[in-house]
Amino acid sequence: MTEADRRIAPLAAEHTRALAECHIACWREAYVDLVPAHVLDAFDIDRRAEQWERNRVKYPGRTWVALAGAEVIGFAGAGETLDDPPEPAHQLYALYVRSPWYGTGLADELLHAALDPAAAYSLWVFERNPRALAFYRRHGFELDGTSRVEAFSPSIEVRMVRRPGPVRLDRVRGPRPSPRE
Repeated sequence: MTEADRRIAPLAAEHTRALAECHIACWREAYVDLVPAHVLDAFDIDRRAEQWERNRVKYPGRTWVALAGAEVIGFAGAGETLDDPPEPAHQLYALYVRSPWYGTGLADELLHAALDPAAAYSLWVFERNPRALAFYRRHGFELDGTSRVEAFSPSIEVRMVRRPGPVRLDRVRGPRPSPRE
């Protein structure tokens, strides 16, 4: 598959199993040094697919998938914040791309699809993930001084916040998705 063959689409029922496979693979690729191996090994594709299907039905339009043919190669999801207090009101829940697609602009495209440029967003990222921290800084997110222990590991997560404004697409090489058609 070439970059020209990929596309961004809203999560649909036919994507949930492939999304579960992608989600687990992304965690295993990105977090090998941050999350204990027994946690990464315990992820179950069937269970994750069921969770994604429940989320798809309950929150339509909240998750976007990057596809290369029928294969899900990345995804992003955003919606109302899960933080308390709810400031800002929106949160980027997840943004993952399979490692062969690193550096292609795919993550930029997914971020553009998932975020409303007129809204402020927060996100949580591993403190010891310099690649992700740099990516989010390029897109206007800044550390706000809040941290917590991640739910599945002893790793520390830090919160980043982006005020309303355009999502930077200076690295996008492929066609831009239309996030709000």
